[in-house]
Amino acid sequence: MAGMENKLNTTTDWERERIIALVKREVMPAIGCTEPVAVALCAAKATETLGGKPDKVTVYLSANVLKNAMGVGIPGTGMIGLPIAVALGTLTGKSGYQLEVLKDSTPEAVEEAKQFIEQKRVSISLKNDIQEKLYIEVACEAGDSKAVAIIAGGHTSFIYVARDAETILDKRHTVSTEETEEAPELSLRKVYDFALSVPLDDIRFIFETARLNKLAAERSFEGEYGHALGKMLCGKRERAILGDTVFSRILSYTSAACDARMAGAMIPVMSNSGSGNQGISATLPVVIYAEENGKAEEDLIRALMLSHLTVIYIKQSLGRLSALCGCVVAATGSSCGITLLMGGNYEQIAFAVQNMIANLTGMICDGAKPSCALKVASGVSTAVLSAMMAMEGKCVNPVEGIIDEDVDQSIRNLTKIGSQAMNETDRMVLDIMTGKTYNR
Repeated sequence: MAGMENKLNTTTDWERERIIALVKREVMPAIGCTEPVAVALCAAKATETLGGKPDKVTVYLSANVLKNAMGVGIPGTGMIGLPIAVALGTLTGKSGYQLEVLKDSTPEAVEEAKQFIEQKRVSISLKNDIQEKLYIEVACEAGDSKAVAIIAGGHTSFIYVARDAETILDKRHTVSTEETEEAPELSLRKVYDFALSVPLDDIRFIFETARLNKLAAERSFEGEYGHALGKMLCGKRERAILGDTVFSRILSYTSAACDARMAGAMIPVMSNSGSGNQGISATLPVVIYAEENGKAEEDLIRALMLSHLTVIYIKQSLGRLSALCGCVVAATGSSCGITLLMGGNYEQIAFAVQNMIANLTGMICDGAKPSCALKVASGVSTAVLSAMMAMEGKCVNPVEGIIDEDVDQSIRNLTKIGSQAMNETDRMVLDIMTGKTYNR
């Protein structure tokens, strides 16, 4: 690879093992939007702990989880929102499946879940007295017995499980479930060095993201999901405008996978940092560029690792959920991967990151929903533009806006805005979303 001309700092065996473990934790299969699915997972765990079907299920959620679960399709149901996710997780979910908790759902189970909701057995409320942005608490009751399960910090991170007076798990007083994993300290340079120097067989597993996410896009082309943006971009009118190009195919494949996922298709995707859309956006632009340009499998694997690990690195300081749309971070990863495939070195990859931050910072997250495909398309189009600029030696100047001469400081500037400065934006978005009156 042309990028190999830069002298690489190879990681030690210990560092390499920790980074690989981190990627395997953060990149995993998911069916459906991860917020309602995580709620279903918590409901499944509470039900299993109770030991039988509950008479009543009470759910308490942080504002960010509630926001991201209000308008998104639930796999296999043809319905949107949390009640059906909770009911299905309770009645048929298996916590061992993690973010594929609903994969055994059947039409019969959906009908039973609808009756469970109609019988007023599900109650969902906002949890106001917490700082954690990703918080899910489910209590299942049957007769005099009660089981409680709590997820916090990560979509599959249980911090509390109890049945009646018996405490089975209690990590509530740790600083953060994610922090206790002792994730390795990363920088963009370390991410780059790792992706290019690690033995190929150690990271070949990342190639599964290409298979799974491309399959999701191809299945989406066969149906009518969400706003069908990905399918529309393959149309005659759209090709007359965009042409039949690598760029148009990157847009269509990436948005198609998002279309299907946000509409609630029973189609698995490979997620990143708890988000399927982030996994899709970190994967498909890199895959399509590599395929269209005849890149070798090794080049694609290393570019995918660079993309996914860049996303993980940025999310370490941004947090799981924020007011900043996840496509900003995921598309930054794919821009790095595309730049590498174009023959870019570390400096040019850093340029691509700077260009991304200068462009997309401030895009709000207003919940998971079918129109996320539009934001994904915006993110990946900027990823391609930023990569092309980088390869021409063009980078936004440090005197401009929030960009710093040090790319890692620019990343910290981005994540501070997303995790701190936009908190009031987050509250306003939720107020607007919950205050709307409309006919579904």
